[in-house]
Amino acid sequence: MIKKEKNIIFLNNITKNYYLNGKEIKVLKNLCGEFESGKFYAIMGHSGCGKTTLINIIGLLDYINGGDYFINGLNVKNLSENDKAYLRQKYIGFVFQDFYLDDHLKSIENVMLPMMLNKKLNYKEKRALASKLLESLDLKDRDEHFPKNLSGGEKQRVAIARALANNPKIIVADEPTGNLDEENEKKIFEILKDLSKKGKCVIVVSHSNEVKKYADKVFLLDDGILTEA
Repeated sequence: MIKKEKNIIFLNNITKNYYLNGKEIKVLKNLCGEFESGKFYAIMGHSGCGKTTLINIIGLLDYINGGDYFINGLNVKNLSENDKAYLRQKYIGFVFQDFYLDDHLKSIENVMLPMMLNKKLNYKEKRALASKLLESLDLKDRDEHFPKNLSGGEKQRVAIARALANNPKIIVADEPTGNLDEENEKKIFEILKDLSKKGKCVIVVSHSNEVKKYADKVFLLDDGILTEA
């Protein structure tokens, strides 16, 4: 496989193993994949097939045992943890099934959290940006609400606003609609699709067949191998 410059993410022969009770479990087996900016990708597969492991590797939350992983042409395999943290902050925004909002912070404060390491913006500028992001997701009247006062769909939109806080080039979403009803599921997928149209690389792990309606490309993860569905 030849690395193409247009690919913001390039996975080449990725292997990932775990050990349980002294036994080696091979999760990813020489997995290859290419992801471009401006496209919506869906990764599907049965429970336990390694989807979350793969998404954690893409998000630099987990390490690989073999192969090469390039972000924007940079091989991240041997980077230090500090360098990986810098890349996460610069390139990647995360959206999770369980939202992971801080219950003690208001919506606007949750969105501001990823900005705290950004020394280029002062507090007032960070707050203004967070407010703008919430407004863009139809949450202007929810910026002072705590998570307990939000619906599931609203919580996920706050989480998406938080993922966008540092204007990442890549959005990684792990079962982002798993806790939502059909109406809110549609809203979330529409938002993620719109983000891909605006130039971001959006990668979504989902069990829902609804995601196929929005994806530019659907991948199936099975037996440690990623193939186009």
